Amino acid sequence: MSESLDRSAKINILTEAVVRRLCETLDKSTDKGWRKLGEIVANDRRFKVSSDDLEMCSLKVLQLEGSPSRMLLRLMGERGCTTGHLIDYLQTLGNCDALQCLKPSALQIVVQPQSVALLSGHKLHLSCHAVGKFPVQYQWFKTKEEVPNSFSPDLVINPVHLKDAGFYICRVNCGESCEFSQWAQVDVLNVDTSCGLSYHTVEGQLKVVLHPEFQRLNIGDNLQLQCGAVGRPIPRYQWYRNGVLIPKATKRKLVIPHVMQDQHGRYRCEISSSTERMWTNEADVVIDDVYAIGGGPNDFFLNSVPEQLYATDKVALLIGNLSYQNHPQLKAPMVDVYDLSNLLQQLNFQVVSLLDLTESEMRNAVDEFLLLLHKGVYGLLYYAGHGYENYGNSFMVPVDAPNPYHSANCLCVQSILKLMQEKETGLNVFLLDMCRKRNIHDDSTPNIILRVTANIVFGYATCQDAEAFELSSSGFTNGVFVKFLKKRLLDDEKITVVLDRVAEDMGQFDATRGKQALEIRSSLSERRALSDPILPGDSADPAHTQRRQWAKAHQLPESMCLSFDCGAQIKLGFAAEFSNVLVIYTHIIKKPEDMSFCQAQVTDFSHDLDVDPKEMNRETPEETGIYFLSSSLPQHCLYTRVSALQKLREELVFTVCLQGTFTSMADDPVHWMKHINIGKPLIARLDLHRDIRRNSCMQTCLMPHSPCHSPCHSPGPEHCPYLHQGLHQPQDYSRLLPQQQYLDVYEHVQGATGGCGDSYYDNLSQPRYEHAYNSPGGLSSSPSRVSIPIEAPEDINELQTVFINSLQLQQQ
Repeated sequence: MSESLDRSAKINILTEAVVRRLCETLDKSTDKGWRKLGEIVANDRRFKVSSDDLEMCSLKVLQLEGSPSRMLLRLMGERGCTTGHLIDYLQTLGNCDALQCLKPSALQIVVQPQSVALLSGHKLHLSCHAVGKFPVQYQWFKTKEEVPNSFSPDLVINPVHLKDAGFYICRVNCGESCEFSQWAQVDVLNVDTSCGLSYHTVEGQLKVVLHPEFQRLNIGDNLQLQCGAVGRPIPRYQWYRNGVLIPKATKRKLVIPHVMQDQHGRYRCEISSSTERMWTNEADVVIDDVYAIGGGPNDFFLNSVPEQLYATDKVALLIGNLSYQNHPQLKAPMVDVYDLSNLLQQLNFQVVSLLDLTESEMRNAVDEFLLLLHKGVYGLLYYAGHGYENYGNSFMVPVDAPNPYHSANCLCVQSILKLMQEKETGLNVFLLDMCRKRNIHDDSTPNIILRVTANIVFGYATCQDAEAFELSSSGFTNGVFVKFLKKRLLDDEKITVVLDRVAEDMGQFDATRGKQALEIRSSLSERRALSDPILPGDSADPAHTQRRQWAKAHQLPESMCLSFDCGAQIKLGFAAEFSNVLVIYTHIIKKPEDMSFCQAQVTDFSHDLDVDPKEMNRETPEETGIYFLSSSLPQHCLYTRVSALQKLREELVFTVCLQGTFTSMADDPVHWMKHINIGKPLIARLDLHRDIRRNSCMQTCLMPHSPCHSPCHSPGPEHCPYLHQGLHQPQDYSRLLPQQQYLDVYEHVQGATGGCGDSYYDNLSQPRYEHAYNSPGGLSSSPSRVSIPIEAPEDINELQTVFINSLQLQQQ
């Protein structure tokens, strides 16, 4: 019986009749019922059915017509269980009646039509495929009306018009059996694309094609805003005002009748699908509180709305260095960069987020960022990683910096600021999440002369000559700075006010009170906020082309539908975890009836890229190192994470290998290959691997050891043998999933510099627990570190007293 079923089909597409019969059988059985089935599934780690899940299923008996079996099958379906898996489990269970319930009916719909949003003038394509014992007949309907001449499994309307929008369903007949497909909604948008923008096939990712526009209204007028996006499945909408969700505002068009003064503000819409999320541009809505003065033809009016400040554009560069080659590994920069990237995109920043950059890559990334800064632009640079500060100048440490390092190996923040001052920007924001301890190996004295400008804001994660900390726990947590910054970043306040509030929040955090405090330096003379709207400048501006190039640095390749000679079809999809980290996933969308097994894998990547063969083509995102996108990626795929895209020198070419077995060929697998070229995706378009430009930020920091002024190099490790300890041991790749929950405090603090002199913590008491850095084969840290046990951030209040009491200084 099992051979006649599509074993690769997910159990969540089983018909209601089949599920009902199966649940009745499992609910009634005592020794071979749903609980025993759950215990069998729990032993299969792929589907992660826990004892708590089984307890939740058992509670369904307390509900009217509740079914523990239905709840268990739903959990299994959400976690990727296929019909083949279920048959194997039922055979292990030995429940023949349950197996009989899965016997194929005379008619089964295997491909359901999907809702879609597309542009008027494009091609509409809906599909419904069914299998049966007899020839299958199809008839499409729009609402209750038959669609003329629609007798095939594919409904095509080309070109589609506004009148074609609506709900569609397909009736399938096979002999005396009849089934209806699920409903599919078609949303048709009429958008003017004469401005030169092009929107490709809706089979690709979600695309915003219509943004809300500025509105100036009087009290009592009707507010109407609209936006739109194309994509499959159909996008969902949620409107916000000033960053706050508007209840029940879930349609493309937002209508608020008879507006009042308190409904002015910045409106935007979150547009999402099952796999993606993005935001429209913000639209300012001004509600004039108008009072007539006088009574004749010369009346004039007073407008109570203050003057609004604008940015001509907003760009952000976020760099997180964690996988250091010669220094302690960090964890928090990856989490911090990901969270800030999402928040800044909500503020309409064009964000490029990068992990683990070498010195040359960092300098080239900064150069690309500087090219975008022109009059009126808001520029934000965030860095998380090792760092130090000498003579008032801050230095960011690349992942390839030697041990010990000095200024010739690092990027000087003040030299970047000097270049930014020449751009007449509207706002320059530096957020430096690194230590500011003195580097005893660097005695250079930079000679950087800065201009006096009124648009600079520095947010240092810690004070001068102090460390910045990150919290270790069993999962992913932010560093202390971003832990509080992300709660305030969307506030519609002057940026210095936002940072002041972050400083106050950090001051209430007992875990780092007296050890890490936010320091703010500002010359800002206007009420500039990160939430200020964008009023674009002249499109003929020479910076316009460069801004479009920057935008390309986070554009994904188009999804693809690949057809193979055997009749199988797969979807090849892409997602971006960071601007230099690409996620590739494959999904079987059509399989020949006589094929018992089918799987598509990607392989043959360039050696320039960071792709671990052992972590490719995994059944869950987490298995391949994808932690932040796991909830938004489509299910039931094979996933591969491709890192270090900035190193890609040529176009990204790889192979998709389809492997299948046929019932008539025993278990001998057959392979089909397709070579795929997706060009240079994401940050690879900017060629950060190139040689450093002569006019780069490196040339502005005049110091004795600068490569452009002296041939000397950094002191070798022999000058500081204790810092070089353990560097030739194998790296501890378990750093991203720490098993112990500590706040690590040591001279080379996680998040602190690795080349500084004596630390305030050199005399702290000995550690009570061993950390991964001291594990066999792991990286060894400074001998002066202390590990203080700390729960995850949610539970930290319960252990604040323990933490403080554990910091006992010894007598010097």
